[in-house]
Amino acid sequence: MKTSLFVLRKLMEDRVAFLGLLLILGLVFCAVFAPWLATYPGDVWDLHPVNRLLPPDGQFLFGTDRMGSDIYSRILFGARITILVAVIAVGASLIIGVPIGLVAGYYHNWFSDLLMRVSDIFLAVPQVVLAIAIAQTLGPSLPNVILALSVTYWPWFTRLVYAETRSLQNEIFIESSIALGASPWRVIVYHILPNVSSPIIVRTSIGMGFTILTAATLGFLGLGAPPPTPEWGRMISESREYLPQAWWYAAAPGMAIFLVVMGFNLLGDGLRDILDPRIRRGQKDDG
Repeated sequence: MKTSLFVLRKLMEDRVAFLGLLLILGLVFCAVFAPWLATYPGDVWDLHPVNRLLPPDGQFLFGTDRMGSDIYSRILFGARITILVAVIAVGASLIIGVPIGLVAGYYHNWFSDLLMRVSDIFLAVPQVVLAIAIAQTLGPSLPNVILALSVTYWPWFTRLVYAETRSLQNEIFIESSIALGASPWRVIVYHILPNVSSPIIVRTSIGMGFTILTAATLGFLGLGAPPPTPEWGRMISESREYLPQAWWYAAAPGMAIFLVVMGFNLLGDGLRDILDPRIRRGQKDDG
């Protein structure tokens, strides 16, 4: 509790990081209250040829799309899809990557080397390229997007936790625990894991933004949720045929992606400055 209050107080002092937090809270607010915030919540998935490609005005705040649906309402409901994809994909990557990194970092044998070589194979291919290949193979759907993102992002957590675990093994408190007879799993769970939680939190925040951007890329390429699902990347892809006349069609979902990804990146940078003692110590020395 005290740690959470300390982090919150530091975030409020850092205006840039606090801006990122506000953007993320805004995303969550829009996703939770989309049915009440949307101007036309019942028309998100319907076809309205009469209202097709209308510019922004008092009735349609962000204009309408090729189906005649209100873009503002579709963006609000698309926030739910964005959060769902990011949370599940990054959460699955955490569940897979962190234990592998802990085990590979603590033990020095052929099995730990094998685990790291497998992660290196995944890291050798750019995540976007690998995610596109997996999504293309499995077919366009939201579950397949989540699976592709999870499979391609877990090595980042593995490599991070592996490096942190290796650096902690030479610390006095780890050697003392081993000398007192603590089992390897007790050392990993009660001593190493709490000390690597800070970089994990930072990587999670930044990874959320990167995952949202990658998911939008898959949607733009037609590998995401099928139409008429209000997915931001697909909305931008559909708008290409109507540029530059219907500029609002691409501008609204594009700005939504930009603000959300920027929010997670700003928050991640702020959390890194707060939670990493080495950075805080360096800032103190410079002062």
